[in-house]
Amino acid sequence: MTTPRETDVLVIGGGGAGCSAALHLARRGAHVVLLERGLVGSQASGSNYGGVRQQGRHPAELPVAKRSHELWKRLPQLIGTDCEFVQTGHLKLARSEAEAAELAAYLDVARSHALELQLLGRAMLRARYPWLGPSVVAASFAPGDGSANPRLLAPALAQAARESGAAILEHTAVTACHHGGGRFLLETAAGPFTAPRLLNTAGFWGGQLAASFGEPVPIRHLTPNMMVTEPVPYFIRPNIGVAGGGVYMRQIPRGNIIIGGGHGTGDPSVPMSRPSPEVTLQVMQRAVALVPDLAGVSVIRSWSGIDGILPDKIPVVGPSLTTPGLFHAFGFSGHGFQLGPAIGAILCELALDGRTETPLDGLSIGRFARAALPVG
Repeated sequence: MTTPRETDVLVIGGGGAGCSAALHLARRGAHVVLLERGLVGSQASGSNYGGVRQQGRHPAELPVAKRSHELWKRLPQLIGTDCEFVQTGHLKLARSEAEAAELAAYLDVARSHALELQLLGRAMLRARYPWLGPSVVAASFAPGDGSANPRLLAPALAQAARESGAAILEHTAVTACHHGGGRFLLETAAGPFTAPRLLNTAGFWGGQLAASFGEPVPIRHLTPNMMVTEPVPYFIRPNIGVAGGGVYMRQIPRGNIIIGGGHGTGDPSVPMSRPSPEVTLQVMQRAVALVPDLAGVSVIRSWSGIDGILPDKIPVVGPSLTTPGLFHAFGFSGHGFQLGPAIGAILCELALDGRTETPLDGLSIGRFARAALPVG
């Protein structure tokens, strides 16, 4: 058998979280090897909508989102590029009085986490955003939120990690994973690797890895349906969401409008994902109902990717409860892009220090605990 390559920390999965972890670990002086089956950012981290928002998040996610928000503002200093991050604000629309009440109720959550949020009534909305359709009755606005280009983040983090000494190995699938004697042994086509600490940032497939260590979770695959339009004159400045979901959109300065909503199809065993033409049409109709000026605008491309979704729609983040040295961060349920930079910093602290100052209450894999015995 080939002698395993030894390192301090192994990372499985090259999305935003994994690449950020590799960067932070390398800058702390740790020897780290990241293993990615395809290309970095080729699944959920690179195929999402690009929203960089704190508004609307589950209270358990908000401490992570707030920490990540500060890192997004410092991206040029951290990795040499801003990944097209702009603080346009996030405008969440209500189409009924019930949805307006939902936005008003979230103000208490925002205040408890020092998140600036403004509630806008119909008159204020019409004054600020005269292009909104009559179906919109209220909105909440988070001025600090915004958007970025998801195709840029993971590759930029990976490049910065490489420059700091991390080994980022693409097209290197993990074929077997073992634990014993306080070390992990990963088998790959590039040879075996061993380390005392392992970070599970494998997206949907992170559920399979957790299950192999006696920590099964009820994860399903998620294939967000995305599209982009032809360029039109720039008029939609804020990143737009909707209470109750179903459609979200943002416009970039060159004029293209990125729109998401609904789901495509996918097979994680390949892996393969495709957008749905029928869903694309339905979502475009919802977008026109919110912004009537989009009527007649052409969609020029659509796509999807594979993420993992958990029943409570928040991720698993934190240490394994069965296996010392194993740390999880997966199941971001379609809204992990903004969290990625901070998740990497948190995983670095957990791996090297055994603790983090960022509260992770409610994100532990223990919330799905079954009668599992320790592994290894």
